[in-house]
Amino acid sequence: QLQLVESGGGLVQPGGSLRLSCAASGATVDRYAIGWFRQTPGKEREGVACISSTGGTTKYTDSVKGRFTVSRDNAKNSVYLQMNSLKPEDTAVYYCAARASCTGYWYNPRVGSWGQGTQVTVSS
Repeated sequence: QLQLVESGGGLVQPGGSLRLSCAASGATVDRYAIGWFRQTPGKEREGVACISSTGGTTKYTDSVKGRFTVSRDNAKNSVYLQMNSLKPEDTAVYYCAARASCTGYWYNPRVGSWGQGTQVTVSS
């Protein structure tokens, strides 16, 4: 089965950038669409972005459009989330999860095998 591990989080100032990585093992990632999600304590997990299995389709929640870019390198079995112009409200634990596609209800927060994620903190 496919296993995904997130990395790349850290502490950045407002306006800064981070690139998160989602490394796959157990199966090739090219069979799956991949969604990025985030969660803060006391709030439900939120869908942030999604990329189709080939990279031909991407989806973003309105709050990150123009600032975040999801990409993938199937040869490296990895998916990335480039986060630019970061805001304090972007502070959260970020997770990646496999999806059948980026159409329909890809952002369902109750679907997925959630690991530890990676912490992103945006603060001055």
